[in-house]
Amino acid sequence: MIEVIGFSKSYGSEGGADAVRDLTFTVAPSDILGLVGPNGAGKTTTLRALAGMLKPSAGSLRIGGFDVTREPVAAKRQLALVPDTPNPYEMLTVREHLEFTRLAYGVSAEVDAEALLARFELSAKRDELCGALSRGMRQKLAICCALLHQPKALLLDEPLTGLDPHGTRVMRDVIRDAAIAGTAIVVSSHQLELVERVCTRVLILKKGSKVVEGTLDEVRAAAAAGAQASLEEVFFKLVDGDGPAASASS
Repeated sequence: MIEVIGFSKSYGSEGGADAVRDLTFTVAPSDILGLVGPNGAGKTTTLRALAGMLKPSAGSLRIGGFDVTREPVAAKRQLALVPDTPNPYEMLTVREHLEFTRLAYGVSAEVDAEALLARFELSAKRDELCGALSRGMRQKLAICCALLHQPKALLLDEPLTGLDPHGTRVMRDVIRDAAIAGTAIVVSSHQLELVERVCTRVLILKKGSKVVEGTLDEVRAAAAAGAQASLEEVFFKLVDGDGPAASASS
């Protein structure tokens, strides 16, 4: 469902710094890939390129078989992105923002938007202007909008930022439920506990390049870490250079 093949992205003039270099990975339906790495590793660049917000310098990106650059509308119809900093239309109410999203994606009027609002404790805010929402409320609204058209591919960039404990628990459940329904998901987060709890595979980036990819057990093996090692322990062994860098899976 999500295909990244030889993706590279450089900023600035020709020969400028590479944000991502020759990155390849795939995410199948019901798979949850955790994309982790230090600041500047290329995580957000990769997600924005998949969402069609950035043009790749090299390689190709596909959603459901559609090339994001050459067939953007078809690709985006199957996709939803929750960015690290959601910026809703401030002069729309919460209800109007959901309605705008429904119309943009051609979703039936029968879709139960109220159920999404209730799940994220936004029902009481339905008639409030988005510009008046707190950071956490904006995050919840962004998630509701992303789920509205039941995307086949879901990209989440720091999805827990600003969420209260209830919202955090609901977000974890939403990720698992979407995967059970067949959605291919990429979760980019510095909160390694979230990645460890919900993701089926992990891809660690460093300075724009893949360090390792695989299940948690495969990533542990690549780091020469014990069978009970946490993802945090594995992450520091690989990223700080205390363990071998290897690709656990193709």
